[in-house]
Amino acid sequence: MTSKLVRRSAGVVFLVVMAVLAWFAIQVYQQKFSDDVLVTLRADRIGNQLNKASEVKARGVVVGTVRAVHGGQNGATVDLAMKPDMLPRLPKDVTALLIPKTLFGERYVQLSIPDDSREAPLRAGDVIQQDRSKNAIELERVFDDLLPVLKAVQPQKLATTLTAISTALDGRGEQLGEALATTADYLDEFNPNLPTLTSDLQDLAKVSRLYGDIAPDLLDALTDSSVTLNTVADQRVQLTDLYAQVTRSSQDITLFLRNNKDNLIRLAATSRVPLETAARYSPSFPCTLKALTDLKPSVDAMLGAGTDKPGVHVDLKVTKDSGKYVPGRDDPVYDQDSGPRCYPSGVAPTQGVAAAPTGSDGHPLLAGGDLGLANSPQEQELIAALLAPEVGEVPSWGSVLVGPLYRGTEVTLR
Repeated sequence: MTSKLVRRSAGVVFLVVMAVLAWFAIQVYQQKFSDDVLVTLRADRIGNQLNKASEVKARGVVVGTVRAVHGGQNGATVDLAMKPDMLPRLPKDVTALLIPKTLFGERYVQLSIPDDSREAPLRAGDVIQQDRSKNAIELERVFDDLLPVLKAVQPQKLATTLTAISTALDGRGEQLGEALATTADYLDEFNPNLPTLTSDLQDLAKVSRLYGDIAPDLLDALTDSSVTLNTVADQRVQLTDLYAQVTRSSQDITLFLRNNKDNLIRLAATSRVPLETAARYSPSFPCTLKALTDLKPSVDAMLGAGTDKPGVHVDLKVTKDSGKYVPGRDDPVYDQDSGPRCYPSGVAPTQGVAAAPTGSDGHPLLAGGDLGLANSPQEQELIAALLAPEVGEVPSWGSVLVGPLYRGTEVTLR
């Protein structure tokens, strides 16, 4: 009995010792007996590769481990167990970056120490912020985008591809270096033109949008052009005949010009003087045409248009003749060279003013006189001389009132 009890007691003691050893191993593994200092890391997100017991490094040296990871709606918090002897070298303004050890490996916490930091060392309970610099964010984004791609690639195929690339580049390092150097030179010359390229791309986008807007109209135009082309195809026989006729007409015109080239040259030379005269008097053409247009109602009334008495309707007033015609003295002449002018239409006829003899200077509207336009300086001067006993007593607007009375005529048209 005694030996059996001893064996049983020894077995129980062995089991207790094994349980204590297992518990102690677990506690040691969980670092329950360590004197590590706990600090907190706040991060926006940590991904799926940051595990418990992951390393915490600063400048390549392990300074602690990840104790626990807690997720939340506003981000994540990570409990870091820091080695006490490393805390004096880590200021409070350190920042953390979560990066993978390898392309396919787990992540670890990389602490970045500012070069000019003057903060106090870390202590238990301090909070470390995630590195939010531009380079850190871009690096993290690259790893986040690259990791799913690498997971989707089969390792054996990736190894085969990398082996093929290595074989292709083996012994061609110098050529590859020259190619890269040439590419760098091209990029150095191209970089100053990047603003121009950007502007061109923006303009291209605007033009593309414009083409997109007019695409329906362009398609409609192409559809209409197809109808036109079909019509041309249907009328090709008639078009062939037209081309033949045009060819014959061109030949006839060529023959005419060749036979009459001298006459055309002489015609152009002879027409120069009349054309120059027409050009000189061209300013008065609109006024002359308007005067003819305004004269049409008077001519219609004179010819009895619209009445029951067609024919010429003229009131003649017989005046004293100017005497016998004397050759050499009464010959009609036109020695005026006053240039283009325009007289207004609708001047009322005068009463009781006899026409001056032909060739007399007493009537400015006949040969030898020139009053110019109505109310012109010449007419004002003449009226002032006829009416005023002294120079300056007749105002300048007097010619507007009495000027029409002095412009007499012999025939009145009604």
